[in-house]
Amino acid sequence: MRVVVIIPSRYSSTRFDGKPLANICGKPMIQWVCERAMQAKCIKSVHVATDDPRIREAVTRFGGNVVMTSSTCRSGTDRVAEAAEQLGLDGRDVVVNIQGDQPLVDPRCFDAVVKPFYDDPSVKMSTLAFAIVDPREITDPKDVKVTFDNNGDALYFSRATIPHGRDGSDSYKTYKHLGVYAYTQEFLECFRALSPGRLEEIEKLEQLRAMEHGYPIRVVVTPYDSPEVDLPVDIQRIEEKMVAMGVCR
Repeated sequence: MRVVVIIPSRYSSTRFDGKPLANICGKPMIQWVCERAMQAKCIKSVHVATDDPRIREAVTRFGGNVVMTSSTCRSGTDRVAEAAEQLGLDGRDVVVNIQGDQPLVDPRCFDAVVKPFYDDPSVKMSTLAFAIVDPREITDPKDVKVTFDNNGDALYFSRATIPHGRDGSDSYKTYKHLGVYAYTQEFLECFRALSPGRLEEIEKLEQLRAMEHGYPIRVVVTPYDSPEVDLPVDIQRIEEKMVAMGVCR
């Protein structure tokens, strides 16, 4: 079983054009994500999937792997699936999908999200969750929350606060969903063919499509947060974290 990371990356964005190439501590953001992924123990290779020549040029410049995909991909998952097909992966291989806007992703997150596939042959898709420590994230719709059952399978993902304590108690943990997914190549092709779900359209959360069609998602709780860059103003916050971690000066 090979484990391959594919990072879907597009240049145009309504909120942050050219985000993958944004300079963070002297490197384009997409480079940070690639380098962090390559540090994971389980990863065989890392590839950026894009339809933009500017991103291809930047990735090639720092020695990364690029797969050029169609400009008509409906979503990041469709882009990942198209890239996986071009790479000729076997149905039993595992594809890890991470967005290119998580420059602080911990390499151990990749090992964690893949572990269920070794432990339980029935697992077809997995993702990560982090126990929220910043109270702002509990109510911020930008930070997606997740609940899961006793087996670790997702019950629901939402931009709303879930669970919501009826009596105002805050004595329980609220989990933030981290945008790192893993699938068998066989299930990735299945997911790609599914019609969009009603809840997916309401929440604008693609992972709900799998659940609405009856496919479970195994949730792995990680102690490592992976903050995202959504807007240009987020870069300073990320750079400050990097300096504090000793990742850059």
